[in-house]
Amino acid sequence: MSSTSRRTTFACGAAALAVSLAAVCTGVPAQAAGDPLTPVPRSGHLPVGRYIVTLSDAPVALYQGGVAGLAGTAPKPGARVDTSSTAAHRYQDYLQDRQSRAAASVGARVRGRYTVVTNGFTAKLTAVQAALLSRQPGVLKVSPDGWNKPADDSRSTDLMGLSGPHGVWSRLGGTVNSGKGVVVGVIDTGVWPESASFAAPALGTAPPTAKDPYRPYRKGDVITMRKADGSTFTGACQTGEQFTAAACNTKLVGARYFGDAYLAETPPEQRDDYVSPRDGEGHGTHTASTAAGNADVRVTVEGKDFGRISGVAPGAAVAVYKALWKDKGGADSDIVAAINQAVADGVDVINYSAGALLETPLDNPVQQAFRAAAQAGVFVSASAGNNGPSRSWIDNTAPWTTTVAASTMATPEATVKLGDGRTFVGASVTVDKELGPEPLALSTDVRASSATETAAKLCQDGTLDPAKTAGKIVVCDRGVNTRVSKSAEVARAGGVGMVLVNTSDQDTDGDIHLVPTVHLNGTAATTVRVYAAAPGATASLEPGGSTGTPYPQIAPFSSRGPSEDNKGALIKPDLSAPGVAVLAAVAPPGNQGHDFDFMSGTSMAAPQVSGLAALYFGVHPTWSPMAVKSALMTTAVDTRTASGGTSTDVYAQGSGEVDPAAMLDPGLVYDSSNRDWLAYEEGLGIDTGTGVAPIEPSDLNYPSLSVDRLLGSRTLTRTLTAVRPGVYRASVELPGFRAEVKPSTLRFTRTGQTAKVSIKLTRTTAVSDVPVTGSLTWAGSGHVSVRSPIVVTPQSLLAPGRLEGSGSAGSVSYSVTPGTEKLKLTAYAPVAGAPVRGEMSDETGNAQDFVLTVPQGSKAGEFFAVGDDPGDKLYLMVTPLREDGSPATGGQLSEYEHQAHVSLGTLKPGKYAVTVMSAWYEGAPFSSDITFTLQANVVGTDAPTTGTFSVSPERPATKPGVPFPVTGTWSGVDTSAPATAYVGYQDGTGTLVSIHG
Repeated sequence: MSSTSRRTTFACGAAALAVSLAAVCTGVPAQAAGDPLTPVPRSGHLPVGRYIVTLSDAPVALYQGGVAGLAGTAPKPGARVDTSSTAAHRYQDYLQDRQSRAAASVGARVRGRYTVVTNGFTAKLTAVQAALLSRQPGVLKVSPDGWNKPADDSRSTDLMGLSGPHGVWSRLGGTVNSGKGVVVGVIDTGVWPESASFAAPALGTAPPTAKDPYRPYRKGDVITMRKADGSTFTGACQTGEQFTAAACNTKLVGARYFGDAYLAETPPEQRDDYVSPRDGEGHGTHTASTAAGNADVRVTVEGKDFGRISGVAPGAAVAVYKALWKDKGGADSDIVAAINQAVADGVDVINYSAGALLETPLDNPVQQAFRAAAQAGVFVSASAGNNGPSRSWIDNTAPWTTTVAASTMATPEATVKLGDGRTFVGASVTVDKELGPEPLALSTDVRASSATETAAKLCQDGTLDPAKTAGKIVVCDRGVNTRVSKSAEVARAGGVGMVLVNTSDQDTDGDIHLVPTVHLNGTAATTVRVYAAAPGATASLEPGGSTGTPYPQIAPFSSRGPSEDNKGALIKPDLSAPGVAVLAAVAPPGNQGHDFDFMSGTSMAAPQVSGLAALYFGVHPTWSPMAVKSALMTTAVDTRTASGGTSTDVYAQGSGEVDPAAMLDPGLVYDSSNRDWLAYEEGLGIDTGTGVAPIEPSDLNYPSLSVDRLLGSRTLTRTLTAVRPGVYRASVELPGFRAEVKPSTLRFTRTGQTAKVSIKLTRTTAVSDVPVTGSLTWAGSGHVSVRSPIVVTPQSLLAPGRLEGSGSAGSVSYSVTPGTEKLKLTAYAPVAGAPVRGEMSDETGNAQDFVLTVPQGSKAGEFFAVGDDPGDKLYLMVTPLREDGSPATGGQLSEYEHQAHVSLGTLKPGKYAVTVMSAWYEGAPFSSDITFTLQANVVGTDAPTTGTFSVSPERPATKPGVPFPVTGTWSGVDTSAPATAYVGYQDGTGTLVSIHG
């Protein structure tokens, strides 16, 4: 919610996949023929959806005191929250009473409560109930319950330098001590407890001894474990479908499941998962075993020996919180419940390998729960998403989480040798001896008569004819169905091998296929596909070969920044870790009966970092999560490019690839806490409801530096904390800028000492609107250098987004601050859209939905809904729609007022849902029917204009960083209805001018 406009932004679409937010979050009818600027009405009652209501009182993990008679419950720095104390119980009672009162104020019933990492509840509400509740005193935010998916999916531990006589594990006292006394919480699809990666002695009832102080034990139904920081973990082994309390042991110290939303929306006959902590998919088992699975587990699959694998923190304990469900994902409300419980139990690290297609806003309930978790001392590692290589499709970008990109490792490879002698090398773990030569065929040439050409290309289930396939090596296209299911279809139909070919530039994966398989990309894939179509084509699959591909590279699928929600103030992702062809434990039912398998994705990269954090807490149990994050980021190293060079793409790699050998000795760290994050949110325009003063977002004490809109020069501030005493000197590399660091030399005499520095960046030769990357490095004698990436984008100008004027003739004056010597201003004449009539009644429902098509060339828009009766008040909501008609994120809701108004300073072409709502929620009586007029003013098209509009100056003489005055003048405007003019700037931004009578 903006602290200036106080408008509520609802995240529909990816953040509300299966939940309705008024009619716009269900289906929307196709645009009718005629004027594309004319909204098309549809009426109906508002559906009921599931919402998360967040109240402004601090949760237990953040409460510092202030309520009469209730002592503070927030942990001290370096400590963990204690939810078992009398003070915590009393404060939880207070919060729950406030929650009940808020729900009752709109006639709703509380269906789930949270008090530890967030103060809120879930309830079924209509959109108007939600809007009314969002205006209640003490209510911070009302969010539709969204759905999150697990990110799609040689040895990473070897690559990262953990193993070996001189590796990190050895330095920490061996694998049994690496992460000992630390609990890694995994929020995912559950666990397969029988896996060898979690094998351990059964839980006893005797308390631990001095020789083994961290040994967990049962105390009634509670699993208790003393931790390295001196606090206590108290978990539970929740029983359920094919899951008993005996499934937990001294390694798997907790297993719970959270599925209220999933179970409510999925009838029993449609459920394809265990209603218990048991993993029916394999994703959660893979992430948990990657982070903290046992050491030296022997892996044999389909008779092939893959050697031994280990989790990153093999000495750590694991607690599983199942909140993601097979083929469905997880609802925000279930995930918040899992975070709430994990922090209450006392985990040290949370791994979250899930997210939405579009970036989740920072004030989303899940991200806010992670904020409280981080303040409570829990390190949160989250996957960046698998929507690369396109820009700005990244998720989990809050500053209190560590956002992880996926990088490549040395991939096992094999060779496809064609009958004409040509050879092509690709990824393979299943070609261990020569196969062939055998006939080579396109899957479409051996398809079953009942299968479509498209399905057969993909080798989907039942698409291949055994009579045509038997004895052949089959070429299958990648896409839609899983890669391994394609080889399963080839095997079913009698094929002896498979060549899996990418249809676009993507990664190649070493999956455990059911027939010998080689996975090809690029020209190799195209060439083999063309050759296979020729009569008499043959091929052999041979072990060995090398593409010579350098590593680690950022995987093509790994999501990139920049983060739009952070408005250029943070570099996201934070860092990268191995995420391609990671071998770990899985659940057999979802993985062709395998106990172990290779998976790829940022889902596989995040638990690598979770494991590293667990190693860190084993050594420094009282460090803050942000200090650990800083150590990981500032000791990271650059990844490689495809040509073997050094990558400088910070929006792909963040600070770079994790370097465990260096991470334990950074010398200095950048630390931050909850108050800093609240000030950061306020600086972004997010109303936190706390009264914390905002800061410039780029000044958050973060281990990287980013400025999105730099005009002339900008001074950033940072505070460094000494991990080790010593002298540290600064150096900056930033092409096209002059950089001054004051002080440039820091002298620390003791651990914990802090120093504040300023970094002034002045543009010299850098080109406007083009991001420039570089670094700030602190080098200290005898310690690892502390390096922070920098990205700065010089901007052409700063200007207001909206101004108001009145009268058929008039003017507005304002100031523009340029960032370039050349600037052009363009005036767009006032537009007044055709008015559309609407009505709400008992018969038509308490909302009316419209669809608006915005054509190419549009710049900005304003939307107005005015009740005929001066006493009528309305809500107006505008939400962008995707091509399939589903709502996207970023819908804006107006204030409740007689003339409801929404302005969009940037209006991209496409369809928008426009909803007008009354103040009465579903089922409540109407005091009278409501009739209204809706108007959409879309500027920059061929829409009819009213009057004239000019701007002066059009081509001003400017100096970067020096403001100049601008005047917009209009005349002849028909003010019987609101009109909207626009001043456009050459960088694609502009200033709306709203003209009224």
